[in-house]
Amino acid sequence: MPEQILYTAVATSTGDGRNGHVRSTDGLVDTDVRIPVEMGGAGGATNPEQLFAAGYAACFHSALKASKSQHGVDLTDSAVTAEVGIGPNGLGGFGLAVTLRVELSGVSQEDAEKAVAVAHEVCPYSNATRGNIDVVLDVEVA
Repeated sequence: MPEQILYTAVATSTGDGRNGHVRSTDGLVDTDVRIPVEMGGAGGATNPEQLFAAGYAACFHSALKASKSQHGVDLTDSAVTAEVGIGPNGLGGFGLAVTLRVELSGVSQEDAEKAVAVAHEVCPYSNATRGNIDVVLDVEVA
């Protein structure tokens, strides 16, 4: 739990949940959502998993860059791709699984893995998911 809340994002879902609309209070997010074709829906719009993947990728990449003083690795050329999967959890509901693909260049594999491990400890998304969903870290060095 944070000691102090610095910012609160607020978004509202209307319509039919996964076949509805989402909008943030500032209007920067204002989009339809649809169940993906792979899950039996019509597709044609974003979905909660894509929104989560975008948020996790951006947050983790920021944590990777911001934690340089802790891992000492220059990460000028880097990218983070989040893959968020959804499927039945065997309990009548659904669960998520995440793979974070981190691409770095100009560093050793050892230094890259060290930097990613530090980022995984400080990223708010990683802290929120830890112990709740599987997160695989795939570190690739060019």
